[in-house]
Amino acid sequence: MVDLAAHPSTATVHGDSADLVAGSWNRCIRDYGLDPSRIELDVLSRSQLSAHRDELAEVVSLARGEMDDLAAQIAGAGYALMLTDAQGVILYNRVEARLRENFRAAGLWDGANWSEWRQGTNGIGTCIVEQRPVVIHCADHFAVRHTGLSCSAAPIRNAAGELLAVLDASSVQCEGTRAGQMHTVALVSMSARLIEKSVFLNAHRDSRVLRFHGRPEFVGLIHDGLLAIDDNDRIIAADDNAALQLGAQGRRELIGQSIEQVFDIVGTGLKAACGDGMQTVWPVHERARGRRYHARLCAPSGRRTESRGLYIPARGSDRRPGLDELAGADPVMGENVRCAKRVVDRRIAIMLRGETGTGKEVFARAIHAASARARAPFVAVNCAAIPETLIEAELFGYKPGAFTGASREGMRGKLLQASGGTLFLDEIGDMPLALQTRLLRVLEEREVVPLGGDTPIALDLNVICATHADLGERVAAGDFRADLYYRLDGITLTLASVRERADREALLRSVIAAEQEGGSAVCIAEDAMAALLHYDWPGNIRQMRNVVRTALALCEDGCLRLSDLPHELAGYAARSDAPAHAGAAHAAAPNPLASAERNALIAALENNGWNVTRAALQLETSRNTLYRKMKKHAIEPSRMR
Repeated sequence: MVDLAAHPSTATVHGDSADLVAGSWNRCIRDYGLDPSRIELDVLSRSQLSAHRDELAEVVSLARGEMDDLAAQIAGAGYALMLTDAQGVILYNRVEARLRENFRAAGLWDGANWSEWRQGTNGIGTCIVEQRPVVIHCADHFAVRHTGLSCSAAPIRNAAGELLAVLDASSVQCEGTRAGQMHTVALVSMSARLIEKSVFLNAHRDSRVLRFHGRPEFVGLIHDGLLAIDDNDRIIAADDNAALQLGAQGRRELIGQSIEQVFDIVGTGLKAACGDGMQTVWPVHERARGRRYHARLCAPSGRRTESRGLYIPARGSDRRPGLDELAGADPVMGENVRCAKRVVDRRIAIMLRGETGTGKEVFARAIHAASARARAPFVAVNCAAIPETLIEAELFGYKPGAFTGASREGMRGKLLQASGGTLFLDEIGDMPLALQTRLLRVLEEREVVPLGGDTPIALDLNVICATHADLGERVAAGDFRADLYYRLDGITLTLASVRERADREALLRSVIAAEQEGGSAVCIAEDAMAALLHYDWPGNIRQMRNVVRTALALCEDGCLRLSDLPHELAGYAARSDAPAHAGAAHAAAPNPLASAERNALIAALENNGWNVTRAALQLETSRNTLYRKMKKHAIEPSRMR
């Protein structure tokens, strides 16, 4: 018999946390009959995992984008992100490549069952039982084998308020104190709420949705309330925030009521508001208590069919940006767009390079949308996120009975799903060598043989790859096939990082505007704007969006201040070396040498009719280097004299 009183965490953790852990340990001993020294990992077969994934396919698709954003926020901290179903089975994980084997050894991988009755007290399983955010740190775990883990988990509910999934951030290095995990669980909880928002909106995409909050600038953000309304102006669904703000005992108390019973809104007013493109935020009063709120009515959005990515209401429209929008006013991005348009329909493989968060998949989708294949499928495969044991089946598919645990119906692989359209291979540098050989053959022969099959199936697809690594170096090291590299490297487009962009200020302002989603304008304190402009943004646009979104949610009185930003940005508020913007550098050249360089660049460009490629050849430098120097000296690429 295990002595619960002797459990170390109960002696060191106080309050609600200690009660939560003690309650879980009681269940492990008395209800589940577990022995902390004899708990083994439980991993589902491929077919079982496939069945679990199929049940929540839409949720996994919605959650991936938010998990990518959260991963950028905690990058380098040694955490893995897990999305599980309500039974505790891991459906999708987001793990840094360097830590993949460590988490696999700990059992934190797709298909592992982390229910409390299987693994004892743990972040995922205990969150499922408690249905609230939890931190299970080190010795809080019931199983001896799990005491090296630190887990922060939050529940994700469906539109009816029922437990749907769990989002978990786990570390295999048990360091620090339990209190030190509060920041992590707060981030996980926020991401879980954002996924819930998307789940709710997706479930009621064919209905009007009223979004409201006591402050106008919070309408469209994480803390607003959601009410789905039918054609008779009756409430058919509500989220927890709506129930909380309206003083209801729960969601169900609101369902069935007419919207006119809740707010001083009449049906004609709703119809008028819905027709203005979801931009108007107008004041309403709650009838029961007379409280004033601000509301926006969102029209039915229809079914979203994106294969990947999270629809986040705070980002405004779910319309994806086109190539010209992605170029902005940055010369490097402008040249990338120009090249992409030239090669998009010429069967030339495109390689996208860039740091994490620069928007490689967004750019790939924009290329697809600009192509003749725009109405055909765009299928994205993250070669770093799929376990090595599953990636072959994911890519090539398999016939019924191809291997033990295979689905009876077989599976069409990503290659066949993308046929007729575009296949996007993200983090291609992480593809196992054995599969590189087979992929090369498929691309050369334009046909694929599923696992367990013997009949080739013809393929018709464009291929876009992306990587943050230098594939040339990987080829030299023997980690990537040279022949596949040259097959995929038809043209390489390097996406500019935020710190390199000439239009950084315009980019920042567009992100702020998008995150406000058309609500009341938010003022930004001078020191806060300086910090946002001067920060290096190692996570690039993804990190910028997260920081801005969180800051807008935290700010008070409609003004974003330095205190609303993460601590690491504070030191940048007093810097005076603002990034170069159009027209700024030549207004005050720092020294005669810089002026001479600028004049030489302009002369070379003029001599070559402002053709950057020819000017780079004349100057015996690369085109990218020339673009960087043009950006440094604020020389517009389209300038004519």
